[in-house]
Amino acid sequence: MTTMHARFSRRASAASGAMPDAGTAGVPDAPAATAMERARPWLLLAPILLFLAILGAAALVVLRMSFGTQGNEWRGFTLQNYADLLDGYFMKSLWLTLKLAFQSMICAVLLAIPVALAMARTKSRLARRLLLAGVLLPLLVNLLLQGYGWLIILGPAGLLNHALLGSGLVQRPLMWLYRENGVLLGLIQTAFPLAVLPLSSAMRAVSNSYEEAAATLGATRWQTLRHVLLPLAMPGLVSGALLVFAYNASAFAVPLLLGGRRVPMLAVLVHDQVAPLLNWPAASASGVVLMVATLTVMALSQRLVRRTQRLAEEPHA
Repeated sequence: MTTMHARFSRRASAASGAMPDAGTAGVPDAPAATAMERARPWLLLAPILLFLAILGAAALVVLRMSFGTQGNEWRGFTLQNYADLLDGYFMKSLWLTLKLAFQSMICAVLLAIPVALAMARTKSRLARRLLLAGVLLPLLVNLLLQGYGWLIILGPAGLLNHALLGSGLVQRPLMWLYRENGVLLGLIQTAFPLAVLPLSSAMRAVSNSYEEAAATLGATRWQTLRHVLLPLAMPGLVSGALLVFAYNASAFAVPLLLGGRRVPMLAVLVHDQVAPLLNWPAASASGVVLMVATLTVMALSQRLVRRTQRLAEEPHA
């Protein structure tokens, strides 16, 4: 009996070791599951990574072409294209581009603050949707149509001059077209949604309890906005400002329509080098300089904002 019991026990243990447990059947091994969990985020990021890779490849192509020569863009190598950019006309164009982009950024952000605050704090869903539709409207209309609309408004016989002459504020029509002021108005209007949307999202994320606490302590609405709401929404404010600056630094349609050749922003200069002259290396060099200048200004702005926030937080620490 003892011998038979030992044989039965060995067979049962062998059978139990050979057959998988029903609870663990079909479950992958731990290393395989860990590998799948690690690969899942990269699979989700694959489309945007592919898009960024295409953009990076295009930037490298432009960089390589900037060292070529006209008619021999891929085999030639020269630094003359960058040396030609030291010309006074190009430097003036670069300075004008950065100046108008910075001015439009400041104006767009100042105008975006009350609109973003209204979108974030209004309780009516209909009013919020109407505000959002009005803000998104410039993004839904073609830039050429918007530029032609500004031509109708700012022309010597346009709507704005008719209103000013009719009210008696001016005696002769004001020249807005082919001036920096007219281009600045167009840049502010077209890039205005880029300043409102990030700021509105950041303000909506700020709890109303902070404003209620400030009001309880005797702060006015202006003090609450300046010392409470805007510092807490600073990431959205900075993001919107940098988006407006980068967008307007590379603007082409609005400066061409409203400024013509009298307001030679750098994108218009690049277009002139490509279209009539077919000088692709010189245009690529101009584009590389514009990209580097824009990224440098954006990096310095972010660093300055972070330093300002750090200095503002030190007394409270």
